[in-house]
Amino acid sequence: MTGVRAEQFAPIAVVSRNDVDESIHFGALVALNADGSVAFSVGDPNITIFPRSATKPFQALAMVRAGLSLPLEQLALVCSSHNGEAVHQKTALTILAGAGLSENDLVNTPGHPWHAPSAREAIRLGQPKSSLPMDCSGKHAGMLATCALNGWDVNSYLDQEHPLQRAITEVITELTGAAPVAIGTDGCGAPAHVVNLTGLARAARAIAVGEAGDSGNQIFNAMSQYPYMVGGDTRDVTEIVSAIPGLFAKDGAESVYIAAMNDGRAVALKISDGSRRAAPTVLLAALRQLGVDTSGVSTDIAEVVYGHGKPVGGVRAIGIGA
Repeated sequence: MTGVRAEQFAPIAVVSRNDVDESIHFGALVALNADGSVAFSVGDPNITIFPRSATKPFQALAMVRAGLSLPLEQLALVCSSHNGEAVHQKTALTILAGAGLSENDLVNTPGHPWHAPSAREAIRLGQPKSSLPMDCSGKHAGMLATCALNGWDVNSYLDQEHPLQRAITEVITELTGAAPVAIGTDGCGAPAHVVNLTGLARAARAIAVGEAGDSGNQIFNAMSQYPYMVGGDTRDVTEIVSAIPGLFAKDGAESVYIAAMNDGRAVALKISDGSRRAAPTVLLAALRQLGVDTSGVSTDIAEVVYGHGKPVGGVRAIGIGA
């Protein structure tokens, strides 16, 4: 059966409390040099995983190649797993309106905003879960706009055999260097591809260095210049990209992360248990090992361990190196 196996993961992060190590996260990671060669890895660099939302830049690339033309700020939202803040919802509506569509055309899974204050406000106002504030609505708005532009059916746009989804699979195959080993269903309802971890890193690198063409350059510029649209308030992906010039990054569910510099250095990682708490720390450790300056990244994104309401520990990466 296709899928991850326990032996493909290695210790990658430790959680400590009062200077005593309490828990260990296992994971798999691959880091690429500027020339695309493997610099180092942890666990099995050829593990096949669901990158989940980490594939959104590639999905958006297929849309741009199919004719989707948006201002970079809106394109960043198409690549996002956004917070569902007011600016994110407004931008998704703008994308839809530009294609003659509305919120009613979205069929992604309904939800409240990811952003806790926005979710509390929605609940206070009695607003039900809906597709618009859900974190994937930017991607779905882009998919619908692309379909409208090409005269493709907007009702079946999540079908694996839809022209849009076939185009996305072709782009993922091109960038990763191999056809997906399987295609499932993501949380939002879109097809979810299973790919090789090293191929995932090389796909991110292809966008960052311009190998994906002008359309890929648009994706890179959108995500690197408008990181707030990719995540939002308090999101580590937004903080990391905002603090490191020349970087774009995308997080995915079940603790997947990709990041690539415009000089070709790149990282792809998966934490085995799907817990998000170790992923930003591990990503930053890998980037530092590649020689990327991460000193501008706020320490606030690091996971803090509390005891009786006070900080008593945290997370540190291990096993990252040549």
